[in-house]
Amino acid sequence: MCRSIHTLHNFEPAATTDEVHAAALQYVRKIAGTTRPSQANTDAFDRAVEEIAVVTQRLLSALVATTPPKNREVEAEKKRARAVASGRYDR
Repeated sequence: MCRSIHTLHNFEPAATTDEVHAAALQYVRKIAGTTRPSQANTDAFDRAVEEIAVVTQRLLSALVATTPPKNREVEAEKKRARAVASGRYDR
């Protein structure tokens, strides 16, 4: 489940609202132990996702990078190359 959470800090372009929301959703899913909450828990689940997304965005805005930002496409290609080399990715 949490494999979908990726580093969002110090990338160019900066993380989008959708990326922050996706990370928050994956976090709440992991903590709750479910990908779909019951009807009784939907409000609490959705509220937690929204609150975590807000806090995450606040954190990303406050962090100071001491290194130049990484390029998203370059980093994604490196990750694909590592996956291919390890046999986890077939393309």
